[in-house]
Amino acid sequence: MAKKGAREKVRLKSTESHECYWTIKNKRNTTERMELKKYDSSLRRHVIFKEAK
Repeated sequence: MAKKGAREKVRLKSTESHECYWTIKNKRNTTERMELKKYDSSLRRHVIFKEAK
């Protein structure tokens, strides 16, 4: 049985292409939207990924 807690799955969507990543964040500690710089394989470079709903 899964635990009930503050963690939830979020989708990070690239600002420059259609690429996306899935990750988990703690919604109690980080209430604002996540923004990470990750590798985009379609563009072959690092770009900013923002949390999408």
